[in-house]
Amino acid sequence: MPEALSVGLIGYGFAGKTFHAPLIAAVPGMALRAIASSDAAKVRNDFPDVRTFADPKAMMTESDIALIVIATPNDSHAPLARAALNAGKHVVIDKPFTIDMKEARDLMRLAERKGLLLSVFHNRRWDSDFLGARFGIESGLLGRVTHFESHIDRFRLDVRNRWREQAVPGSGVWYDLSPHMIDQVLTLFGLPDSIEANFAFERPGAKAVDWAHAVLTYPHLRVILHASMLVAGGSAKFLVHGDKGSLVKRGIDQQEAQALNGMKPGAHGWGEDPDPLLIWDVQGHCREMPTPPGDHRLYYANIRDALAGTMPNQVPAIQALAVMAVLEGGIEAAGSGKRIAVPLTAEEQAAYQASRAP
Repeated sequence: MPEALSVGLIGYGFAGKTFHAPLIAAVPGMALRAIASSDAAKVRNDFPDVRTFADPKAMMTESDIALIVIATPNDSHAPLARAALNAGKHVVIDKPFTIDMKEARDLMRLAERKGLLLSVFHNRRWDSDFLGARFGIESGLLGRVTHFESHIDRFRLDVRNRWREQAVPGSGVWYDLSPHMIDQVLTLFGLPDSIEANFAFERPGAKAVDWAHAVLTYPHLRVILHASMLVAGGSAKFLVHGDKGSLVKRGIDQQEAQALNGMKPGAHGWGEDPDPLLIWDVQGHCREMPTPPGDHRLYYANIRDALAGTMPNQVPAIQALAVMAVLEGGIEAAGSGKRIAVPLTAEEQAAYQASRAP
């Protein structure tokens, strides 16, 4: 049997504990060897056999670690990734890629010079709700799609004392939630022609953007992305309309909730979604279809296979840079009130298109 891919994780807060560590541990052929965290006791409680480090850079010197996963606050992504690449390690970064496109481009050039894998954790490609919407589109059930709407809506009236909701670089729902929606849309439709966006601070005492609305324009398609922290209920996760029918996906993927309830990835029922797809035909008749199960483990299984040379990396850095371009384009559009073209060079657009080729 080939030796397992040894992984070191930086950060054991919400993302590291809920997503990365359990997923890595559940993927055959991967081994979580070390975790860098300021709370070693929390790590040892969950993974007593994993080495702990207070200093992430000390972990990067460990010769048996091949892949470094970064699950830390957004403004630390670039410096930690740079250090890991310079230490000769392959790197996975939690979304968003970086704070800005300059940092992302610098990391891409460094990884290319070093001949190392660089990827961003766009795990929501393997959400059940997205897989259901994707099936509706790619199966032809809806015909030519003209309207695609994606929501990540929550209800949280109180502003929490955590970096994601404070006035720090990379905070707010546009940085926190929209990278998921943007990556899913680019996976389906590629780059838009332009971006419009509007941001707001809706909750009393809000210090970071907690309402975001964007419209991505394609030649024969409009995409709406919406995130809010003041939606008690009633909105659908996905709405898709085409010239042969419509699709509604009401409920959301259950993997995060399952993980928070203590379920291990791959356990019986993991990723199953009891909420059906609703499909309308042009006569107005509605039928239910089962939603395919989600499985975030497939992201890390692909990283394992890409490093083994048996599969291409499904989330290459150029695709993560495209997400960053829409993210930055949205910020510029919201600030100017204008429609903004995607800020990628012609060379980057060509590389992005090549990465999407079958």
